Amino acid sequence: MTRTYHGSCHCGAVRFRFTSEEITTGSRCNCSICIRKGAVMSTRYYPPEDFAVDGAETLGVYRFGDHVVNHYFCKRCGIYPFHDATVNPGHYRVNLGCVDGVDPLALAIDLIDGKSW
Repeated sequence: MTRTYHGSCHCGAVRFRFTSEEITTGSRCNCSICIRKGAVMSTRYYPPEDFAVDGAETLGVYRFGDHVVNHYFCKRCGIYPFHDATVNPGHYRVNLGCVDGVDPLALAIDLIDGKSW
């Protein structure tokens, strides 16, 4: 069974929605940017047909290292709501702290060893 989740940055200038099965797990990465952000991310990437963004003009993008991930952030409040990979643009992994009704700290959280890539 799937449902539509809604989320936003802190100020609400960037809003997004996506369709997913119930979110019961999250993931964290230990690479240099993710460890500093401290975000709990969705365990999967959502394809364009399951994901929509309002306020995209307010998004900035940060790329570092090998430039394969677009880390999007709100240019007004600085919050990082999601990212995509340059090899699969438009497929988003979501910051679960930005999703309405999801408590990311109550989820089982897997670790991605991005530090070793």
